[in-house]
Amino acid sequence: MSSARPLKVLVYSDDRSIRDIVRFSLGKRPDADLPEVEYVECATQPAVIRRMDGGGIDLAILDGESAPSGGMGIARQLKDEIYRCPPLLVLIGRAEDAWLATWSRADAAVAHPIDPILLADVAAELLRSRLAALPVKS
Repeated sequence: MSSARPLKVLVYSDDRSIRDIVRFSLGKRPDADLPEVEYVECATQPAVIRRMDGGGIDLAILDGESAPSGGMGIARQLKDEIYRCPPLLVLIGRAEDAWLATWSRADAAVAHPIDPILLADVAAELLRSRLAALPVKS
């Protein structure tokens, strides 16, 4: 599964260390069959909305524990407002909060503390689904 362009992954958290963990977990390529990844980092809700409205994002990873705007609320807003919204992965405070991720309409959830292997596996699956859904250019 190869693509001429890099995949764009938006990473939202008000905590820079969380954004760093996400980037380091996924690396340049979350799996060998995927194109390289470019990151767009956001620390505020307005930045996320502005960047997502601009298009071109293949996956958004949203920290549900961010303040004052949590990733789950942002995920729900994005699903309501963006036609063909790219996949959304929400980082939740604990596994028991998965029902909240369902409420937010996130496509997947990974609990804190972040397991880098699990995060990369889940992100890779979401990126594959995004690539499969994109129209083929001839």
